[in-house]
Amino acid sequence: MPAEPAEAGQDTYEGGLRRVARVVLLDPDDRILLLHGHEPDDPADDWWFTPGGGVEGDETREEAARRELIEETGITDIELGPVLWRRRCSFPFAGRRWDQDEWYYLARTAQTATEAVGLTELERRSVAGSRWWTCQELTRAHETVYPTRLAGLLRTLLDEGPPAGPVTLDTEIV
Repeated sequence: MPAEPAEAGQDTYEGGLRRVARVVLLDPDDRILLLHGHEPDDPADDWWFTPGGGVEGDETREEAARRELIEETGITDIELGPVLWRRRCSFPFAGRRWDQDEWYYLARTAQTATEAVGLTELERRSVAGSRWWTCQELTRAHETVYPTRLAGLLRTLLDEGPPAGPVTLDTEIV
């Protein structure tokens, strides 16, 4: 019997390897959109990350990427490109460990105004906003950014274009 669909805004991760679709969203000026997150009970424990999240039900990763982008940013007008990178990561968040298999899709948009329209309850407690970053700003940033090599990966992407196939990044365990 298939699982019942989650209610809108409900956090459904129950452990195990979580399939995740993330979006490297670039605007016409090649700025990347990052979300500002933090531990739900400690806003000082913060970081920046790409939009995206877990695959739900029988949706494809591409469908998850589009849905997550809309939920987290309100941006609907995108041109979704290829998978750039794949990585496995494991990190503590909100009192539990998250183990993820992440695929990073390239996307372009001219729509730069953002509005979170479909955050889960956990996301409402842990996402403080978003910001468009230039590659130079990202390179100089002292904030924590995930994946940790994002500035260099973005520079390579802008200089060389998308890779011929997805690049496997180093596993990150926090």
